Amino acid sequence: MLNATNRMLRTAAARADFLESGRSGAAGVPDIVAASWERSQAAGVDHSQPCTDFSDEIDTGSLLMRCARPVLRQLGTDVGDTPMVIALTDSRARVIQRIDTSGAVGRLLDRVNFAPGFRYSEDSMGTNGVGTVFEAGQPISVVGPEHFAENLQTFACTGAPIIDPVTRRIEGVLDISTLSTGWSPLMHTLVKAAAKDIARNLLLDRSQSQQAIFDTYIQIDAKAGRQAVLAFGDSVFMANAAAQALFSSAEQQLLRDHALFMMGRRDKASDTIALPDDRLVTLRGTRILVGSEVAGLVVIAEIASAPRFGLPGDFDEHVLPQIAIAGHSSSRVVGDLTRQQRQSVAMGSTPAWVRACEQVRQVLTENQPAVVIGESGSGKFTLVAEIFHDAFPDARSVSIDACQIVDEVDTDVDLDTMLAGQACPTLFIIRNIDQASTEGAEQISNILRALAEHEEPTWCVATLSDSSLDSDLPFQMLLSHFEVAITVPPLRLRTDDLPQIVASVLRQIAPERRVRLSPAAMRVVSRYSWPRNVTQLTEALQHALRQRPVGEIQEQDLPGYCQTTVSHNLTPLEQAERDAIVAALREFDGNRVAAAAHLGMARSSLYRKLRTYGITA
Repeated sequence: MLNATNRMLRTAAARADFLESGRSGAAGVPDIVAASWERSQAAGVDHSQPCTDFSDEIDTGSLLMRCARPVLRQLGTDVGDTPMVIALTDSRARVIQRIDTSGAVGRLLDRVNFAPGFRYSEDSMGTNGVGTVFEAGQPISVVGPEHFAENLQTFACTGAPIIDPVTRRIEGVLDISTLSTGWSPLMHTLVKAAAKDIARNLLLDRSQSQQAIFDTYIQIDAKAGRQAVLAFGDSVFMANAAAQALFSSAEQQLLRDHALFMMGRRDKASDTIALPDDRLVTLRGTRILVGSEVAGLVVIAEIASAPRFGLPGDFDEHVLPQIAIAGHSSSRVVGDLTRQQRQSVAMGSTPAWVRACEQVRQVLTENQPAVVIGESGSGKFTLVAEIFHDAFPDARSVSIDACQIVDEVDTDVDLDTMLAGQACPTLFIIRNIDQASTEGAEQISNILRALAEHEEPTWCVATLSDSSLDSDLPFQMLLSHFEVAITVPPLRLRTDDLPQIVASVLRQIAPERRVRLSPAAMRVVSRYSWPRNVTQLTEALQHALRQRPVGEIQEQDLPGYCQTTVSHNLTPLEQAERDAIVAALREFDGNRVAAAAHLGMARSSLYRKLRTYGITA
């Protein structure tokens, strides 16, 4: 605590020197904070009493809000006993949602207008855990006197950008604010994990939309006869044979551009567009709606003799349910991994798995730097964490994502801050070192050297995907820091352990429910290859629980891909086609003739695709 107090005193003195003499006075302050002070000063922010603007036009039904809501709800539950405020902002730094776990902290933040509708950009409020995140493009913690404005120095705020996995744009910021005296460096890890959960939900939401577009396209095409059918979405474009024969590639692109224009106009039911050769084309069909947004269109395109105005019945609307879920990574961080964990992933009797567990326990006992190798999602991180906390129950662990360490700014991994005032032994798990950039690998190398010289007991373990071993990625320079390599077997080689693993995952994701797999469903799980291992198994069981929240899960409750034995990675379009075939077979009780008719496929094509996708039921 003394080190943290001294750090804040030095920062307060540096801020006073900065206000008096400029950048030269900010000696000893992290570069990212000093640069923010300079931007704040250049923007004319009042360092004693800044002001911000208010808007009542925030969108509480947006895609971001829809995907963030379950994560915020789960996060509020997890940190319910910790005095803090959780806030979500939009891409313009305006607060759109706030959850208070402490009324006292909430009332103090009300006094500085940190509330829904108010904008917390850096050019209006100075250095803070929202606006500075937008400027820096990465997670950042602003503690006490690191704030440019005096009226914010009571607080510590940690924010992380929510990056759309498709567009790579920052859609908003997730921020946790508390009193500066109650801040912990683990809040940095917590906010990053929750922001990644929201970003994953953005991707899941899009996947659901794409699946719905494809399903609707299949159904309309099957009934359209010789009519031209086209499907459009943000990253989806499909045209049947009739459309390809009727319109050139340039004309199809023109129709796509116009359909995307129509997607943004909910008042427009149908439309007629003139092609360059003066043909008139009328579009009518089905909108795919997610919340208040149009996610896609599936249209029948007809040559018209005259412009036709839209009629109410021209467009059907397919409204999709919300599917966003809250992940478990942030919940684990809340407890700092110091609580006794159920032996979920670290259980099993498969010889290769038992050997890996024994090797992990040995390197932790002997404090040897180790790299744990295995397929994505095979449980490398959880295995290390569980064995560590079983062996050292009074210790703590800190997770560092290699892919989050970018450029030359060392704010994600500030060892002095993480270890300040911490007398307990600490395990550092550097996850996915194969995803580190060149700059990130250099920073990790510096971290490993610093850990080796640290006086307090520390351990260091890294995880690595085996698919990267033969590459020349930057992580290769890090391997010299480790003494032992441990290989974790994939889930498909642990069939004897599957019943235990399934039961454990169900306990984790539905701890209060009585749920289990039927024998038929367990056979499906045992047959599937699980290319993404435990991660994918967890997603499949979460999907099944949405179909059957209590009782005995049946084979039809599992995702369609579980019914296949395909050996290669499918493209998104192939995945959608495979799932549509499985759904049709289920709907018609395995009748392939009826399923082919429903899908609009020739039976020979359906049989060929059954073989291609390895559909066994």
